[in-house]
Amino acid sequence: MKKGIHPEYRQVVFQDMTSDFKFITRSTMTSDETITWEDGKEYPVIKVEVSSASHPFYTGKNIFVDTAGRVEKFNTRYKKK
Repeated sequence: MKKGIHPEYRQVVFQDMTSDFKFITRSTMTSDETITWEDGKEYPVIKVEVSSASHPFYTGKNIFVDTAGRVEKFNTRYKKK
């Protein structure tokens, strides 16, 4: 591999904002926020909206997720006059 062109590959914590589920894995993503993990070390934390802990396919539950006001945008665009 060429030196200096690849991002740093390190351990990060992904946190599901819906269910507060956290898991640690390796990634090239960066974050200014950190979290202290169960082993006492600090890791960058990446916040996600959906993971296997909150996705309806894996949980068997229907959870309504409104991302960035898409429903409101649709309703204002296509509501009857």
